[in-house]
Amino acid sequence: MISKLFVWLCVRWFKITGWHISKYIPTDLRNYVLVVAPHTSNIDFFVGIAARKLMGINVKYLAKKELFVFPIANVLLNLGGYPVNRTKNMSLVDFVVEKFQTEPSFAITVTPEGTRSKVDKWKTGFYHIANKAKVPIVMVGFDYQRKWVVSSEPFIPSGDMESDFSKMYRFFENIIPMHPEKAEYPL
Repeated sequence: MISKLFVWLCVRWFKITGWHISKYIPTDLRNYVLVVAPHTSNIDFFVGIAARKLMGINVKYLAKKELFVFPIANVLLNLGGYPVNRTKNMSLVDFVVEKFQTEPSFAITVTPEGTRSKVDKWKTGFYHIANKAKVPIVMVGFDYQRKWVVSSEPFIPSGDMESDFSKMYRFFENIIPMHPEKAEYPL
């Protein structure tokens, strides 16, 4: 109940504040890795929840396990959250690849920076997940200047990470995040 109310509030806020979706992700796309960048603000979560609802997609997200505590743990789980233990030496890539192999419709959202702080380079786990699971990557950016949620066509990773990352950086380079000073792409 609380989760549904939260989603409703996110959608209302999204519309009232003038946000739009430039292109919807195809609803018949069953398995994919959704890469959201640049991730510079907690507000990205609210934009993402609203956009996901309005697009009619069921995509999960990874978040640090420390967030999954009472009283919000059940809300986060109901919103599609998967707690990640970042201190334990485990293969997150293999865990998510297994989800793709065992669930007929599975999509996961990843922020390649892994944090809202400025980073010198992206983490590569999402790429290895998509490549190993043989699923497409869909890129999504939240452009705060224009108030647009912008998405790409799905693409299958080629295995040439340098070339694929260059393509992704070019997609995101014109998207203005809430805190542009935290977003740099190592082209």
